[in-house]
Amino acid sequence: MPTMAEVARRAGVSVSTVSHVINRTRFVSPEKAKLINDAIAAMGYQPNELARSLKVSTTNSVGLAISAISNPYFTDIICAVEAECARLGLMVFLSDTQDDPDRELSVVRAFHQRRVDGVILAPSGAPQRAIDYLAEKKVPCVLIDRFADERFDQIGVENHSAMRVLIDHVASFGHKRIGFVAGQPGLATTRERVEAFRSAMAANGLDCLPRYLSTGNVDTAAATASTRAILSLPSPPTALVTGNNMTTIGAVRAIREMGLAIPGDLSLAGFDDFEWADCFEPRLTLVAQPCAEIGRQAAALLNARIASSASEPHSVRLQATLHARQSCGSPR
Repeated sequence: MPTMAEVARRAGVSVSTVSHVINRTRFVSPEKAKLINDAIAAMGYQPNELARSLKVSTTNSVGLAISAISNPYFTDIICAVEAECARLGLMVFLSDTQDDPDRELSVVRAFHQRRVDGVILAPSGAPQRAIDYLAEKKVPCVLIDRFADERFDQIGVENHSAMRVLIDHVASFGHKRIGFVAGQPGLATTRERVEAFRSAMAANGLDCLPRYLSTGNVDTAAATASTRAILSLPSPPTALVTGNNMTTIGAVRAIREMGLAIPGDLSLAGFDDFEWADCFEPRLTLVAQPCAEIGRQAAALLNARIASSASEPHSVRLQATLHARQSCGSPR
């Protein structure tokens, strides 16, 4: 492996001049820079990135701390973040927080100790020690999906308008009794979607009955149990809305196990479109979040924040899109 000194000898310049060209720490004339770059290319010289990062106080790397990497929603966001970071010349370190505040704090600390230039975080619920740590250490950060702290830039979907479109669609079939199987408690998205559900029901002149509302569904099994409980009520809802793709799958499982037909016995609609939604029978009516744009803008926001911390943090709300398919119909 050739050294910087050997590159300098071949180019006929000093070692410090080679260093300035590689690290872009001082102006070097175009003529000398070309000699050095030609020598680097001819010799196959590879700069020591760790040593360079220590010298220029940047690593061209970011940490992505996100929950449930296997979830298709987050997988799509991860792919978009990685693609945009690659375009920006940033390496991504990925870790799954599992929505555990203790693990989340451990992941964020590890990123900071490895000198990442910034962090993209899908924050878990309380206590928000990881967010406080990032604020204390002044680590550039963008919160993704969940709007949890205005000290940082944040990006995600506009939950209230998305839920309004969803409820308007379900109510247009004549449903009066609509249930909601919401997601994991403590998350900003769950809180916002529950609030949005109540607001959308009121806007349609419908009662939001507590017995038709289930929160605390952390996985498909919990959503299945919640759906069964709601549909076993003496006067069950004629339509059901789900808070995310995991609760949708759990709800469909419960409906099938109970021998009910969609939409004949029960209409179903929910958040988070996913690739195989078209494979269900009937095809599912779902709100699609702009995952690619969320991921792309999150990376761009972080890159800008790394470059300058002078501007005030701001929140970006993107619009979701309703994909109306065949899982909603008129109540019997």
